[in-house]
Amino acid sequence: MTESKISIDPITRLEGHGKIEIFLDDDGKPEDAVLQVPELRGFEKFSQGRKAEEMPRITERICGVCPEAHHFASTKALDGAFSATPPQTALDLRELLYNSYIFADHLLHLFYLGGPDFLVEDGKKAERNIVGVINSLGEETGKKVINARRLGHEAIEIIGGHQIHPVTGVPGGLSQGITSDEKEQLISIGESVVDFARETLDLFREKVINTEKFGSLLDNPEYSLNTYYMGLVDSQENVSFYDGDLKIVDPGGEEFLKTSTSKAMELLEERVEPWTYVKFPYLKEVGWKDFRAGENSGVFRVGPLARLNVAEKMKTGLAQEEYERYVNHFDGTPVHQTYAYHWARLIEMVQAAERINELASKEGITGNNLRSPVKEPGEGVGVIEAARGTLIHGYSLDGEGLVESSNMIVPTTSNSAALSMSIKRAALDSLEDGMSDEQVLNQVEMGFRPYDPCLACATHSVDGGLDIGLNVYNSEGELIKEIER
Repeated sequence: MTESKISIDPITRLEGHGKIEIFLDDDGKPEDAVLQVPELRGFEKFSQGRKAEEMPRITERICGVCPEAHHFASTKALDGAFSATPPQTALDLRELLYNSYIFADHLLHLFYLGGPDFLVEDGKKAERNIVGVINSLGEETGKKVINARRLGHEAIEIIGGHQIHPVTGVPGGLSQGITSDEKEQLISIGESVVDFARETLDLFREKVINTEKFGSLLDNPEYSLNTYYMGLVDSQENVSFYDGDLKIVDPGGEEFLKTSTSKAMELLEERVEPWTYVKFPYLKEVGWKDFRAGENSGVFRVGPLARLNVAEKMKTGLAQEEYERYVNHFDGTPVHQTYAYHWARLIEMVQAAERINELASKEGITGNNLRSPVKEPGEGVGVIEAARGTLIHGYSLDGEGLVESSNMIVPTTSNSAALSMSIKRAALDSLEDGMSDEQVLNQVEMGFRPYDPCLACATHSVDGGLDIGLNVYNSEGELIKEIER
């Protein structure tokens, strides 16, 4: 007798196309659940034979939400492949652009994607979007949100040449710098986004963090996964988005390893499953033990929650203050509660805003020494912290500088095993609690939103539908109920 199945296809308020499959036993109770991404991503394949210097502009087309992450992961891989260390001015400008991206992307999630689950007071499905958020918080707040996101992308354009897909990253540095007038513009942007970040902290403490609705999820041990965590830290063990050492802690919070990012590919193996095109990376030394958490399972998590678990502190003052509130709430780290991703993301948005302000004011930021000469082509690995977690690009170049092979391990693939486990828990709770059809749909989707998955990065979608529904099948595989959205 075949299992019954519930499908939520496609899932909403995320980047890309995917569906959730919930499998039921013969008694109709949820038994398993997975996140399925049904489209093939082929960037590793069709990058073969291309000129290496084209890769930062090719790979950023994987995604329209996080192109900056792919642009600079690729550029950093080429720094290594051509043995070209960028000058300090180029590094500062890269980091400034990158923090502008982190700020704008985290803002996107907090107000547009994940935030509507908590910021919209009535919770009706038609209102769980940015329009509903503005209606709930007021027009003035809505204008501030839209303006702050605009400012983040203006900073990206000043340094990167385009607001969406930067073009200035090249092996060994940047293709252009900034003028004195542009520096003043960036300083003004930095001051504005810090003010916005401060107001957002107050808003989220009142409307989300200190509410019963969020607290019931945040402090519920059923929504915890005691996994390994991976992220970048700087030399002071601060959360670092652009550069640093790669650090992994075990489920008890003890350092599992810390190493140069050049060794990133050596730490992981990738598993495939027949029901999805997404790969499942796991820690090679621990091994794959199926979809389960714990010290004996190589499943690990990346992203804001992971970064705050592997680091000892934040890089900037205002972010550090909120980090201490966060740590005190959970009586220390590591924090395993999945819904804490939202709070961690808020803290990171604050740090990104403060770093924009600091870097824009840095002496020498308008310098002309922007690129180091390249050497003979070889192999290179670029690691960066995308908004959703650790992103790894690895390239092997031939003697003429053409790409022989490439591999890209993106955050959503690293989180995919944990994503399926979190979705399963949300499905178990919602279906067993006898919720309405609409409540079931939203509760299960809320199980993946803390991860802010980017399925265009995890795969590559050519065709995705706009309709969403939930289909219920009996144990014979016959469709017995359709829930349309």
